[in-house]
Amino acid sequence: MFDPHTIAIFTDAVVDPRFSIAMGIAVLAGLVRGFTGFGSALIYMPLISAVYGPRLAAPTLLLIDTICSLPFALKAIPDCNWHEVRMVMITGAIGVPLGVAALVYVDALALRWFIAVLVLIAVTILASGWRYHGRPTVGASLGVGALAGFGAGAVQIGAPPLLVYWLGGQNSAATVRANIMVYFLMQGVLTFVFYLYGALFTAEALALALLLGLPFGIALALGARWFHGTSDIFYRRLSYIIIAVSGLISLPVFDALR
Repeated sequence: MFDPHTIAIFTDAVVDPRFSIAMGIAVLAGLVRGFTGFGSALIYMPLISAVYGPRLAAPTLLLIDTICSLPFALKAIPDCNWHEVRMVMITGAIGVPLGVAALVYVDALALRWFIAVLVLIAVTILASGWRYHGRPTVGASLGVGALAGFGAGAVQIGAPPLLVYWLGGQNSAATVRANIMVYFLMQGVLTFVFYLYGALFTAEALALALLLGLPFGIALALGARWFHGTSDIFYRRLSYIIIAVSGLISLPVFDALR
């Protein structure tokens, strides 16, 4: 069923001392995503980047998150506001290849600093409760789309600008959730094409995505089941703390301690 070379790739990934750490990170990211509906990238990207590097973290998360969230995204399509999604997707489609170019050509250490700082800024804004309360204008939508596209293409972190922008509007939480899920389904397809063109889907990345995808998906399902109907405020606060700690300990300045 599998040739010796393929088996060797999976074996090397599993016996790598970093793999057990990566498994723990995948489970933590899946749990947080399951009980809050967001935050997987804000945990997975800084920590996996510290373990394996951004160029391996980004394509594995794209595959894992897209596959695990696909059923929910398809189900959310009827609830999304297509006008708002189309507006941010216009510049999102431009931002994605620019972000992918940054992932391919920017130094890995510089990217890790960018990821950690981006995560800390994002969690600070989200936890503060600040939202954009103006009317959705063409200019604002295009700007938010560009930021989300670049962040998703470069480091798979594109949701924070959309959350800040859409949660302050007149749409219900269900519509905002549907908007984000549908947007990232479309953007995920585009990002996949550019990652493929940039040769980011290496054999190691594919093997790692398969190995980490299962515990991530199980943790996501358990998180959604265990925490359904409990205090949303408590678990959101807990998630913000986990995300902040993830961003801090992933800072390259602490590499000597790992």
